[in-house]
Amino acid sequence: MAEPVASQALLALRDQIDGLDKQLLELLNQRARVAEQVGEIKRAEGTPFFRPDRVAQVIDKIRAANPGPLKAEHVAAIWREIMSACLALESPQRVAVLGPVGTFCEQAAIEYFGGAADLVYCANFDEVFHATASGSAQFGVVGVENMTEGVVTRSLDLFLHTPCHVVGEVSLLIRHNLMRKEPSMNGIEAVLAHPQALAQCQNWLNKHLPDVERRAVSSNAEGSRLAAENPAWAALGSERASTLFGLHITAHAIQDEAYNRTRFAVICLPQTMATPPATGRDCTSLVVSVPNRPGAMHDLLVPLKTHGVSMTRLESRPARTGQWDYHFYIDLDGHPSQPHVAAALVELRELCAFFKILGAYPVKA
Repeated sequence: MAEPVASQALLALRDQIDGLDKQLLELLNQRARVAEQVGEIKRAEGTPFFRPDRVAQVIDKIRAANPGPLKAEHVAAIWREIMSACLALESPQRVAVLGPVGTFCEQAAIEYFGGAADLVYCANFDEVFHATASGSAQFGVVGVENMTEGVVTRSLDLFLHTPCHVVGEVSLLIRHNLMRKEPSMNGIEAVLAHPQALAQCQNWLNKHLPDVERRAVSSNAEGSRLAAENPAWAALGSERASTLFGLHITAHAIQDEAYNRTRFAVICLPQTMATPPATGRDCTSLVVSVPNRPGAMHDLLVPLKTHGVSMTRLESRPARTGQWDYHFYIDLDGHPSQPHVAAALVELRELCAFFKILGAYPVKA
């Protein structure tokens, strides 16, 4: 079918857009050259190249100055990519993530650092922590909590002894799709996915594929890669993974909870980035243990109440001492630089047999 002939008015508008695109490209490259100069100064002064607080400030200003018709969230996404591309000219940021390509962890890293980050793909979260702690990656991104299946226990255990601290978080809306080489659901022998994804979709799988094997793998992307090699297998994952691995989506958004989010923590060594300054919307994460005696847990909460500090999360994990002891992972609303939070932390530390601040970082409103 022949392409319709464009009207003169449409051709004129296209020419106008072409001219604007050329201007935008010139301005973007002009911005990039200034960013290179900034990088030279930072290198000489020894100051950090990546400043998430600076990124947030720039994006907030752009959102506030946006007159439309572009939506504020779209403008923010564009500027994040612009800043990521400019930062890559100053100093590419190596970020360790759960691989292979196509994982939600990768998606969280791109949302935080932008598409120009140099991603290092790891087989599991142990490797993400190791790569970040050893310095082979400057940052790492790990899953810490899903709103339907709870905490990622392995991440909590790894936080206990790592020299890394948390400097940021990403909350990602998770949509699991059933994907395979064939365009239908007929003949599926196994569904491959990360254990958390299988758990998040268990009601749908019980109803629609009750007799099909569910096979846990290291990541959803790994399940997608394997499903691309075997037409009898299906995977759970994102639309991006389906595109990357050439799979058909045979059922969309099959997670049991429609509003299914996962929190990812951004970690690094303190010498790579210090604790971000307070923003007014911050979280302080810590892990503690208390002596195994009556009332110890109650005593743990008293300093928080006394100083008006809100606890937003409390999780427990076995301490593996053989004495039925536990480590408690706590999220507090606020920043250690705030006097009431600092006072509560001082009193809390005195009550604990073990006390470690995992990080203080801004959270989205």
